[in-house]
Amino acid sequence: MVKKILVSQPKPSSDKSPYFNIERKYGVEIVFRPFIKVESLTPREFRAQKIDILEHTAVIFTSRHAIDHFFNLCKELRITIPEDMKYFCITETVALYIQKYVQYRKRKVFFGNTGKIDDLLPTMVKHKQERYFVPMSDVHSDEIKNLLESKKLQFTQGVMYRTVSNDFAEGEPFDYDMLIFFSPSGISALLKNFPNFQQGNIAIATFGVHTAKAAKDAGLTVQLEAPTPQHASITSALEEYIKQVNA
Repeated sequence: MVKKILVSQPKPSSDKSPYFNIERKYGVEIVFRPFIKVESLTPREFRAQKIDILEHTAVIFTSRHAIDHFFNLCKELRITIPEDMKYFCITETVALYIQKYVQYRKRKVFFGNTGKIDDLLPTMVKHKQERYFVPMSDVHSDEIKNLLESKKLQFTQGVMYRTVSNDFAEGEPFDYDMLIFFSPSGISALLKNFPNFQQGNIAIATFGVHTAKAAKDAGLTVQLEAPTPQHASITSALEEYIKQVNA
């Protein structure tokens, strides 16, 4: 029986989130409590990489996190970004988020349609003369590096933010029937907070193959995995699961 569920993500801003429909429909309690948080490097840590941002004429953004930490760290470093800096974003949503920091002009903001860096590559190749800067997390793959190198583009990668465990306070209740994870980092944070964690009757749900693998590698039993051909979203899979186990 599932009565109380921990979703390891921030609470949705919209009341129309499927999570709230599940709560009302099945009488369960859903608590939103991220296991991880993203924080900026300090100016000193960034300077240690010996990167001059102003040597670059374009920035590649893969997420809103990257935008926040790029502009905030530049502010701390007292770097004034030139008006003619160009921005290449993985999606239109990410591109529009730039308005939070700079005036949005189509001639200097470019975006892909699929959310994959490959889709943005032809546009970047058209601007081969640019010197690209790529703000990265401390944990990242070589996908972007390999793609840019394959097209002989000039670029620099720089770590500007990192993922850390969002630790539980002493005495914070942990009385959940189900835990939902969205990244391997979330699994690591669970085990950091609770080194002697015993799964017992707690159901584990994961989104994405890497998250499921991390859970299994940690010795956890995964009761619910998404996406699947039947359920593209975690909420769709969760509703079906609750329907069955609470019947």
